[in-house]
Amino acid sequence: MIIESSVAAIAIAFIWLVVFVIRLLQKGMVTLGETNRTLDEVRNAVHGLTQESSKLINTANQVTVDAKHKMRTVDPLMESVQDVGEVIHQITNSVKQATNTRSVGQPRPNRTPSNLKKNIR
Repeated sequence: MIIESSVAAIAIAFIWLVVFVIRLLQKGMVTLGETNRTLDEVRNAVHGLTQESSKLINTANQVTVDAKHKMRTVDPLMESVQDVGEVIHQITNSVKQATNTRSVGQPRPNRTPSNLKKNIR
């Protein structure tokens, strides 16, 4: 009788173990299914981002090419402006030198406030 009850207890324990393992495997399958769905969503999202990134890079390249072209177009204008600035600087220096040369030969007028009033009238 002890052997029969021991065999029955072992059979019940084995059945309980099999049921537990089956439930565990079912939960594992559900988890793997969810993981596969999540991976599919991630793949789709990454694919979409890749396409958008490619479009953005192409647009950035086009903007860069356009900006370089415009800079090449404006470059001669900037050189002309620089030349004009140098000419104005030379003219200013010439006027300064002419004024200094003229001033050296002539005495400076008295610039007191009373003389200034006389010169204004």
